[in-house]
Amino acid sequence: MNGRGALPGRIGWAPRALAVALLLLAAGTATAVEPDLGTEQQREAGRVLYEKYCSQCHGDDGDGEGYATGRVKPAPRDFTSGKFKFRTTPSGMMPTTQDLLDVIRDGLPYTSMPGWPNLNDQQTRNLVYYVKTFSEDFADENKLAEPIDIPSPPAIDDESIERGRQVYEAQGCAACHGVAGRGDGQSAPTLQDEWGQHIRAADLTHRWTFRGGPARRDIFRTFSTGVNGTPMPSYADTLDVEDRWDLVNYIASLGDGDDPGYDALLVVSYVERPLDLEEGSALFEEAPMARFPLVGQITEVGRNFYPSTNSIDVRAVYNRDEIAFELRWHDVRAETTGENGPALEAPRWGEDEATSNGAEGSSEDDFFGGLEEEPAGDDDFFGGLEQEPPAEDDDFFGDLEGGEDDFFGDLEGGSAGADGGFSDAVAIQLPSQQPVGNRKPYFIFGDSGYPADLWFADLAKDVSETFRARGSSEIVPTDTEIVELSSSYEAGEWTVIFKRRLRSTSSISFAEVQYTPIAFSVWDGFNQERGNKRALTSWFYLYTEPSEQPSAIGPMIRIALIVLIAELAIVFLVRRRHLRATTAAAEGSRASAPEGTSSLPA
Repeated sequence: MNGRGALPGRIGWAPRALAVALLLLAAGTATAVEPDLGTEQQREAGRVLYEKYCSQCHGDDGDGEGYATGRVKPAPRDFTSGKFKFRTTPSGMMPTTQDLLDVIRDGLPYTSMPGWPNLNDQQTRNLVYYVKTFSEDFADENKLAEPIDIPSPPAIDDESIERGRQVYEAQGCAACHGVAGRGDGQSAPTLQDEWGQHIRAADLTHRWTFRGGPARRDIFRTFSTGVNGTPMPSYADTLDVEDRWDLVNYIASLGDGDDPGYDALLVVSYVERPLDLEEGSALFEEAPMARFPLVGQITEVGRNFYPSTNSIDVRAVYNRDEIAFELRWHDVRAETTGENGPALEAPRWGEDEATSNGAEGSSEDDFFGGLEEEPAGDDDFFGGLEQEPPAEDDDFFGDLEGGEDDFFGDLEGGSAGADGGFSDAVAIQLPSQQPVGNRKPYFIFGDSGYPADLWFADLAKDVSETFRARGSSEIVPTDTEIVELSSSYEAGEWTVIFKRRLRSTSSISFAEVQYTPIAFSVWDGFNQERGNKRALTSWFYLYTEPSEQPSAIGPMIRIALIVLIAELAIVFLVRRRHLRATTAAAEGSRASAPEGTSSLPA
């Protein structure tokens, strides 16, 4: 008891509670986010910029229906929907002015939404204010919120990573993103966004493709805000801060960096042992890995603006008789039925409607795979999220994307593989003869004056095929070379090994200490890729290391001897010069002495 009667105490509580409630209400009102819509003059200035740079994709009315929309994937953001994927605000809230400024300035990686560093700060802000005119939600205080608090990232350690793995499993992340995080979960082929369009789960191992940013703070933000319009939820209410950071640390452990670290040279290591394909990847344990970027073939008919594969990892070894290459890339699922080939007729823009799994134009876009609403246009000017356009056309203009358009670059689904349509495939491309100087064949299947040879693997078959190409319209099979093949698919990753003899009488031969141009192509059957509709690289080089690495002792001894000889020569020359100078001085002294006297001391 506090000395006061119970009844008076209860009577006194009501006014105090009311006062506290009023204070809290007042505080909430004071901290409410005010709409930031700019001035009429700023919005008008933004309109001019929008019509010049943005309306072609996002439409005059901001509805994502510009004249380029059919050629862009994911589709441009529909600003009238009021849904933006990449924000610092809570789930369901509108992005802040700064959020939109960041997207315009930096763009969205692996999409057709570029950054606009050519616009100064005021121009970018004016553009943001005009974009806000397309949705009334930007003026609705109930839709506005302060950015979430993102604490400093904790240290990464094995215990945190293990706890994050447990959170990953408990939250069912593998259902979409796969056990290894490569976007190959059981439900991945059938994922859809709010617009009913197929989207692809993000590849969590390729952080450099995260549209919201690859840093741990970026990932934590996405886990806390969710990705509006997609199946990727916010975990702010279901996971505490520590669990979210553990999950972030686990995601960070799945990849090898925030940057892809693309290479320009493939070093082929020499080994003494036989190249036995039964060893699989163990055959390449001592060989360095090179990663090459894959982009869409957008130059010729069969253009592919949004291939689902954005990089390929390659290792190679050779011995005195043979050479072998290991190729690895990620794929939402293995398409091992149907057929594929470099000479198959590719569709023209708009002719290729997606089928099979109901995916009309997939795009993975969420922060992590999440799955974004890519479709809808998710990569639009502001990341927003646009609906993935339907159709996969491949027109030259479009997409631009380099082909990739999902959150992490993957993208698009819709193959016919399951029903016997198109299978997955991969090819190594080499000049038919060793180049002289810097000239190489045209990188798209060679040219009439300088053909290219293809080592091709239709992954619905157990054998490789070879072709000679003099351009996309002239690709003929060859049977003079035997290229052995081994392939496997596990946890969202294809591994394909090619092997051939070093020397050839009908195509290029390999020799040690030699630079040879090399290129790669990947076909995703799920994405209906075939023929000239594919992901490809430009020419890079492979270098065959010498079979015998010279000992460092010999050169060191030689250098030591050279230095010693040089030092002795210097000492000899210095002494000789000194002797000559002394002799000359003595002779001069005698010549200047008076006749009959001696120059020697008495």
